[in-house]
Amino acid sequence: MKKEIILASNSPRRIDLLKHMGVDFKVVSPNVEEEGNGEKRSPVEVVKKNAIMKVQKVAEDYRNAIIIGADTVVVIDGEIIGKPTNEKDARRILRKLRGRYHFVFSGVAVMETPEDKVLVSVVRSKVKMRDYSEEEIERYIATGEPMDKAGAYGIQGKGALLVEKIEGDYYNIVGLPLVRLNSLLNRLGYSLL
Repeated sequence: MKKEIILASNSPRRIDLLKHMGVDFKVVSPNVEEEGNGEKRSPVEVVKKNAIMKVQKVAEDYRNAIIIGADTVVVIDGEIIGKPTNEKDARRILRKLRGRYHFVFSGVAVMETPEDKVLVSVVRSKVKMRDYSEEEIERYIATGEPMDKAGAYGIQGKGALLVEKIEGDYYNIVGLPLVRLNSLLNRLGYSLL
């Protein structure tokens, strides 16, 4: 019997990426309390733990499925930066990132049920932001785009105009490293191709 593919995420970016890959899947909100925002913990451990929590939570209700979960954080000066809490926080984050390099970490977990086998991996990318103006920060915040994104910017949207260059996996920065996800799925006998 073919297993249902479940995306344990409400992220519009992750949903769009899987749709773009032609994957037939169901979206289920994991309803877990993510850890790590603002902390000085290992970003690798934070995104791994959050991704695993998401797939395990959804697995409670889906016992014949391939469940995909992910978590993405931005790290600068050792601080884990998640989604801004409000416009003031978005402004603070964008000022902190301005003209500097930061890292984007995404943890991706895949769980096969009923076997309850979990595979997890972390991808790191490096991003250099432009030295954008205060006016650009205000205009960007006014779009509403930064409010639901780790690091207060979306590279796949208007936030791309704030980025000078990237090193690494673009899709990791968007929030779902597709090549790594496919590698994990391959280990379970599945593929995005």
